[in-house]
Order: sequence, then C-alpha cells, then structure tokens
Amino acid sequence: MKITHIQTYLMHAAPPEAGGWAARNWLFVKVFTDEGIYGVGEASGWPRVVETAIEDLSPLLVGEDPGNIERLWHKMLAAMMCHGMTGIVGSGAMTGIEMALWDLKGKALGVPVWSLLGGKMRDRVRVYAHAHSAERARQLVDRGYNAVKTGGLRNCVETVVAIRAEVGPEVDLMVDVHGPPWLTTRDAIALGRRLEEFDLLFYEDPVAPENIEAIARVAEAVEIPIAAGERHAGVYGVRELIEREIIDVVQPDTGRAGGLWQMKKIAALAEAHYITMAPHDGSLGPVAEMAAVHLLATLPNFLILEHLEDDVPQRYEVMTGQPQIKDSHILVPDAPGLGVDLVEKAIAKYPSRGNLSPPDASYDYQYVWAQQGRAQWLSDEPTPPPEYRAGQVF
Repeated sequence: MKITHIQTYLMHAAPPEAGGWAARNWLFVKVFTDEGIYGVGEASGWPRVVETAIEDLSPLLVGEDPGNIERLWHKMLAAMMCHGMTGIVGSGAMTGIEMALWDLKGKALGVPVWSLLGGKMRDRVRVYAHAHSAERARQLVDRGYNAVKTGGLRNCVETVVAIRAEVGPEVDLMVDVHGPPWLTTRDAIALGRRLEEFDLLFYEDPVAPENIEAIARVAEAVEIPIAAGERHAGVYGVRELIEREIIDVVQPDTGRAGGLWQMKKIAALAEAHYITMAPHDGSLGPVAEMAAVHLLATLPNFLILEHLEDDVPQRYEVMTGQPQIKDSHILVPDAPGLGVDLVEKAIAKYPSRGNLSPPDASYDYQYVWAQQGRAQWLSDEPTPPPEYRAGQVF
C-alpha cells in the first residue's frame, strides 16, 4: 500500500455572528492510498496557516508506505529543520497527517486505533464540560456531568463560589485563567490562594507558558494541582515542566501536540513523574476528540478529557460516528480505525473565515486591565470590569 495524495478540509467552526475568541476554524485531513483506503485526521494550532504547511509536507509522503508512522513523522520533522524549532504550526501539520495514518492503519487491519496503541485500560473516558455560571453548571450536572470547568479572570472567585454552592462538593471543579501575558506571577499566586478552599481538581495556565520559572513559582506557592501544556508542541515542549515536576497535570492539545504517538510519549514521561494527563480540547473539532478517546483508553495516568457540550451545531453535522456520552464519560468505540468519517457536503457549507482573536483597540490590552480593580477581581464580590474592557474571556 502506498500514499497517493493528501487532502485538507478547512471550515468555519463558530456561529455566523461570532468574532474574537469564538472565531474558530477546524482543519480536517484525509490521507489516500492506492488501495482505496483512506485515513481521517484533524490539525490545529492556527488552522488556516497549518493547511499551507500540510500542502508543503504532502509531496514528501506520496509513494510511502502509510504503515511506517514513526518513520514518516521523523521524515516530516527533518524536512522542517531549516525553518527553526517546530512550533504549533509545524507540529499541528504533522499531527493531522499522523492522526490520519493511525486511522488508515486501523482500517487496513480491521482494528480500532486504541488496539494499535497498546490496548484498552478502560471502556469509557471521563470528560468535563464548561460552565461560566452556576445556572449552566446546574444544567450540566442535571445532564449527568460530574466535572465542570470555569475560567477567565472576570469575577473568577465569585463564579467559583456560586458554582461550588450550586453543585456541592461531589462535582469536580477546575479553573482556567488562560495564561494572559499581562497577568503577573504574584497576581496568579494571589488568585490561586483565594481558590484553594474550593478543592479544585486543577488550576490551569495560571501564567503565560513562555516563562517556565513563572509557572514554577506559582506551583511552589499555591496548594492546588497545576495544569499546563496546551500551547506547547511535542514531548520536547513539555519536557521541562514534567521533569522538574512543576505541573501535576499535563494538557497536550490533540490537534497540535505532534500526533497520537507524541502524546503517548508525553504520557509515558509524565507517568514516570506521577503526573496525570488531561488533554486540551477547547478549540478542536470532533475528529480530534475521538482520536483523544482512543489514546486515553490506553493510558494508566489518564485523568480527564475536556469536552465542548453544545458549542456549535457544526460539531454534529460534519462527522459520522459521533461520541456516545453517558454519565460524564465518552464510550470507547470498537469500529476499525477511529470509527469516524467526514461529511464533506456539510463541511462545504461553512467556508473558512478569519481565525484570529484581535484585541479590543479601546484599551491597552497587554497590561492596563491587570492593574484595574485588582482587589476586586481577587474578591468574591460581583464586580464588572472597566467599561472600556469589552473582551469576553479575561
């Protein structure tokens, strides 16, 4: 069997009126062979740019045996050496192709991808959903979810207080502050200390990921498990966080971490340091989520998987083989490969649009808001941000 060509499918993955943080794109990949079997994958890490990277890499793989996944991954890595360190664009491109190769191999052998990755340790994968209010948290718990995550800095403590009061101590609660570049390390520590009493499952990206020493300082000062890793590429990107045991939970993104085998390596390194695995899924489409389910079924140190519940209708239109969710778990599928396929006509209905989150030009988005009302956002009182701060995330 030989690879004949690779095709990409880029689409807008947000409501038509959405902008800013919500203006997502999804990028799917198909790897075709001369025997008529194809594999499906998904790539992230700035999808509109990643699509060009995949087009650049594709000629390297034509004529190759698709079963030699590790060899082909390193062939792509070596081809990009002259461009410098492989960030999330290069890693995202390799991820989409590599994921499709696993799907293809599973289909060719008639086995699910989890079987190729070491076999199942579990029949279902625990997931959490997102709630930015007590009302939404109650809706999710009533649907069967036993873990929810809230985030951002706007009234963060107040929101956590309300959610914990609404759902009680039995529901796992997480907080993600998204590591904004203007949040100082001391403020991240102060916020973390305010959150300690709420028994969080983890405190995610308390500072920007570029400064490992900053996150180390937060981890040393706060008595909450620290989670990070979604904005890093490959096992190399999270190596120091794991080896120095700075974090308690590693969160590679299934669409841009480098591929399922890279994530398996990350999990193995983390396992040696008693660190758990909870992959990021906050901007991904349905293919990458199902790929994560296959991988996580095989890991001894799996903790929980992020899941976007009712985010956009596209999620339920563009892929067959939708996940079966029951009692805050996704059931691990048994179909060959990933057990999914693309609905190309549905994808074509959503042409790609811009994929950036431009800052609000009415304020100094780097640092000013970090100093506005600092004592207020560290309290548990409802305090709206300054009027000129129109963003939805921080």
